[in-house]
Amino acid sequence: MTANDLIEAYVADVARRLPRAQRNDVAFELRALLGEELQARAEGAGRDADPALATALLRDFGRPAEVAARYRPALTIVDPADGRAFLRATVIGLAIIWSLGLLVRLRQPIGSATDFLVALGAWWTGTVIPSLWWPGLLVVGFGVAAWTRRQWPRKADWTPRAEDRVDANRAALALGLAGIVCGVLVLLDPRWFLDLLLGGRAAPAMQEAFAYTDAFRRRQAPWLVGLILLNVPLLITVLAHGRWTVPLRRAHTALSLATCAVLTWIVLDGPMYAAPATDRTAKGAIVVLIALSVGSIVRQWIRSVRPSPGGPMRAAP
Repeated sequence: MTANDLIEAYVADVARRLPRAQRNDVAFELRALLGEELQARAEGAGRDADPALATALLRDFGRPAEVAARYRPALTIVDPADGRAFLRATVIGLAIIWSLGLLVRLRQPIGSATDFLVALGAWWTGTVIPSLWWPGLLVVGFGVAAWTRRQWPRKADWTPRAEDRVDANRAALALGLAGIVCGVLVLLDPRWFLDLLLGGRAAPAMQEAFAYTDAFRRRQAPWLVGLILLNVPLLITVLAHGRWTVPLRRAHTALSLATCAVLTWIVLDGPMYAAPATDRTAKGAIVVLIALSVGSIVRQWIRSVRPSPGGPMRAAP
């Protein structure tokens, strides 16, 4: 990586830790500040601004989390630099625990408003209150991490990340392509997969449990298979380029959203499998898959950084 690449990666690491409203302005200002400081160091050393000089500058400037804390009011939980990460982990963990607990309670037979209130009460006493172990566990974990950084500060030195490059993930992408092909084969006829897995000894009842409804075959299945197969040329293009470019990222996001839309259609539009038990299980798995996909897309959007000029934004003292 060149000196400019190192500065860009460092600025992105700092900016993605900031609220989205101020992220781009801070990135623009910080990039200019580091560029000027690097040029001054290069002139003082009587040499060109090279990656070694840039790395020394960035490590002297501080960890991205610490620099980001200068631009925003720091939380005082455990370590100011880790405050927002702690809060985010707490909220996400509690949301997952509470949602799963509520889902379990609501799956019980509910025949009246009284039954519903009883289920909510059981959820509150059996899930919400006991879930406070999660913030406590996070306090211990973040506290240990902060103590470790103070004891061995060199372990926390910043290193650049090249998130868009796939040099180290080519094997994973190749496995992903193979998984897509196998997944499509299973999707076309899961009974064929059962025969292959069990050597043709699958019981008729098991075969019937995985039989699709005619409505699903005619309506959603062609759309779902087509969208899944579109991932094949996309991933091959990524492998050929050796990185995720902006157009490829956008195409992948659009394809993921379209797939989530079709999966939502499947969940809401009636049975997918003829067997009710299989259909309920499959749709539960589809709901989890939709949540994970949408969560990944939202996470990428939140972490995006596009430095732009704007009003002055100075680090908090």
